[in-house]
Amino acid sequence: MQKIFDDCYELDKRCYEKFNLTEDILMEHAALGLEKAVKSIAAANSKVLIVAGPGNNGADGITLARLLQGDYNIYLYLPYGAKSPMAKLQLERARQLGLDAISSLPGCADVVVDALFGAGFSKALDIKGMEIINSLNDLGGFKLACDIPSGLDRNGNPNPIAFKADLTVTMGALKKALLSDYAKQFTGDIEVVNLGVGREFYEHHTRTFMVEKEDFNPPLRNNPATHKGNFGHLCIVAGEKSGAAVLCGSAALRFGTGLVTLIGDHDIPNRPFSIMQSKNLPQNTTAVAIGMGLGIEYDPIMIKSAITENDIPVLLDADVCYAPWVKELLERCSKSVITPHPKEFAALLKTLEINEDADVYAIQQDRFGWARRFSEAYPKSVLVLKGANTLIACEGTIYVNTLGTPVLSQAGSGDILSGLIASLLAQGYTPLNAAINGSLAQTLCARNYKGADFSATAEDLIEEIRWLKV
Repeated sequence: MQKIFDDCYELDKRCYEKFNLTEDILMEHAALGLEKAVKSIAAANSKVLIVAGPGNNGADGITLARLLQGDYNIYLYLPYGAKSPMAKLQLERARQLGLDAISSLPGCADVVVDALFGAGFSKALDIKGMEIINSLNDLGGFKLACDIPSGLDRNGNPNPIAFKADLTVTMGALKKALLSDYAKQFTGDIEVVNLGVGREFYEHHTRTFMVEKEDFNPPLRNNPATHKGNFGHLCIVAGEKSGAAVLCGSAALRFGTGLVTLIGDHDIPNRPFSIMQSKNLPQNTTAVAIGMGLGIEYDPIMIKSAITENDIPVLLDADVCYAPWVKELLERCSKSVITPHPKEFAALLKTLEINEDADVYAIQQDRFGWARRFSEAYPKSVLVLKGANTLIACEGTIYVNTLGTPVLSQAGSGDILSGLIASLLAQGYTPLNAAINGSLAQTLCARNYKGADFSATAEDLIEEIRWLKV
């Protein structure tokens, strides 16, 4: 896992005070990281356009221009001049090498470096700023953002537009602004460069983390003397749209659950032979999944009672977010995971009386904030807020899974996620570990899919589960 911070001002300050590093030293290391990126992208003598703003983000860009001068054809553009003390100092140093700013944007470049506005950007772009960023986005060449693509605010929202990078080189540590759903289309790949000390020294305590594929811990079977009863019994409530329960159960069975039973009053069509059906909750149930395809009017009274009376681990999804009885399950169950998408999450916040006015737009503007508020209000439940970057919140700590791809933009992918998480709950994982590993499994399946990204179905994702490796 990697640590994530709202910003790095306090981390920089700690470098000054604890490690006796200066602002100048940190800036040189930032520029060295940018230089390394440019040299990995472009051959010597390529045309490199660096657009630098008036503050310290611009100073990073000016420093980069100095480092590249002589090896590349450098075009340094300063549309707002150099205003911060460090920007003025770096510009003077660059001029000593014969490098001066150009008066207008060139028509082409091999590499375009955006160093206009960094993590401190808060107000909306003015007309001039929007014109510059639109022009940069229209240019050909590889797009490189310094620290944060210009135009993104501290929550990662374009304000109102943003530079669209192929690569973002961010300084010192990951920032929350890089990991919002809206930011994903602007950041490209993200690399972190150190600023004179390693990240283990630069970074300190945080309650936000990015999970990585190396964190994946699948339910491997290392004991040869086992039987199906050793791997749990997941029961899935099948409601109005029973196909969702079938997909959920198929994913759960593929992910290692020993037994899967669909609970429903009527015969469920297209049920695989390996999945059982019952009208009642079996006594050996080790986890329950409820909500996918349930229907808003359906109220499984007896199943709810069994869950709460026996404190059975439960996965809640989809239509449950609209049901008034979700509050009882969240309050009474000590092991629960709830997996809404933003629209369902807005309904859930209203159902739970956390916020009556939050809509999808408000949630997407501040996903981290809303996830943390829910998590602190319901500390016994793990939230999995689905999206381009999935957020997993537990007791106020947030874990971000950025590995999702457009492959998951298909009907049924949410049912697969529910099945993966519920499978691990049934096998004895804690709710948090089930949520993290189920989410990682889903995104790794999407990344491993070899077909066209528009062609994947839920059944394809289920097949990919068999090939998951540590």
